[in-house]
Amino acid sequence: MLPTSISSMKSLIFPPFSPLSLHFPKTKPFAFFSLPSKTPNVSYPKFLHVNPSMPSPRPPIFSIPIRQSHIETPQSSSLCGEVHVIVGPMFAGKTTTLLHRIQAESNNGRTVAVIKSNKDTRYGLDSIVTHDGMKLPCWALASLSSFRLKIGPDAYDQLDVIGIDEAQFFEDLYDFCCEAADHDGKTVIVAGLDGDYLRRSFGSVLNIIPLANSVTKLTARCELCGKRAFFTLRKTDETETELIGGAEVYMPVCRQHYVDGQVVIGAARSVLESKKLQCGTCT
Repeated sequence: MLPTSISSMKSLIFPPFSPLSLHFPKTKPFAFFSLPSKTPNVSYPKFLHVNPSMPSPRPPIFSIPIRQSHIETPQSSSLCGEVHVIVGPMFAGKTTTLLHRIQAESNNGRTVAVIKSNKDTRYGLDSIVTHDGMKLPCWALASLSSFRLKIGPDAYDQLDVIGIDEAQFFEDLYDFCCEAADHDGKTVIVAGLDGDYLRRSFGSVLNIIPLANSVTKLTARCELCGKRAFFTLRKTDETETELIGGAEVYMPVCRQHYVDGQVVIGAARSVLESKKLQCGTCT
């Protein structure tokens, strides 16, 4: 007999997975709010069977034991939900900040779930992992519109907070945030790049700013001079907008070193192109 209520679903716990690494960076990213100076002592999340008909393994809704937290997160006092946007260059701590916010919402007794794009397979599909090793389970999806079907309508109705990482990869981000916040009463916390390596709008992240209750712009540290880094410099010669990679491909830089870097990269590209042309005429 399948469980018929959320309370009975919560009694079906997945076996514990490998321990989570919840070591936050020693240095805090520049931001418009402060994060706690000490790493909270967090127990591992417990996974729930949210839809008994779903094939195993089931991506989780998870709940974390309620503990005190110093992070303040806005709470909705009406049936409508909220949208909160976290943007910045690579290595600015966007995913870490998102997971801190999700942790704080769960500490406040709210039911949470996290989504990421299935395009990012660097750390596997079943987890969101920050550059400094923080890790939480997630749903990896091609589109946000499939989330309600994947999780099941009953489990979706029980959700209070939805976190979205690498939001620039979701084409239906605007429509999903409208529906989830305006009609379903969810709090949606979105983290993503606001610009690509050419400092142009990336995906639909900037489109949801008019929907947002709050927008947090994070900065990293320039890898060349240590000043505040607002931009992402691509170190390779690929020109496609979507090129998933880490420190081997990208580096955070200040304005001056972004401009200088683009000049250097442009000159190097011109030299390579000229050599290709010379080789072509020789043959």
